[in-house]
Amino acid sequence: MTDITRILNEIDDGDDRAADKLIMTVYQELRYLATHKLQREAPGQTLQPTALVHEAYLRLLSDQDQSWKGRTHFFSAAAEAMRRILVDNARRKKSLKRGEKHQRVNLEEADLAIEGPAEDMIALDEALSELAATDKLKADLVKLRYLQDS
Repeated sequence: MTDITRILNEIDDGDDRAADKLIMTVYQELRYLATHKLQREAPGQTLQPTALVHEAYLRLLSDQDQSWKGRTHFFSAAAEAMRRILVDNARRKKSLKRGEKHQRVNLEEADLAIEGPAEDMIALDEALSELAATDKLKADLVKLRYLQDS
């Protein structure tokens, strides 16, 4: 029985200190695995191997159904946790809130003219408040584009 398998058995038996022994024993191998996985990612990846190891380890230990059958099973689970983290990270980057389907508009070419007398600032403020309630970004753009020059 390897040291890792013995420590995994201790974790299964409920030894709280075994998790600390496990990370000290497997850290370098997990870091190597994380580095290898990140090398296959697209350029511009901001996730670092250390962060990937820590996140994967936290996920592994937080899994209530953890019962690894040995070293190979543990590293297989760690590799799968890292893969899921990378997939989640890619999905997060492509999500709508990150602007996947938003269209970029050049403000110099945009037609955002404000009509009406310039002294009607109360009406302008009310209109900006209504716009901010539905689309804060557009309201901020109007403020920056037209109200900063006045």
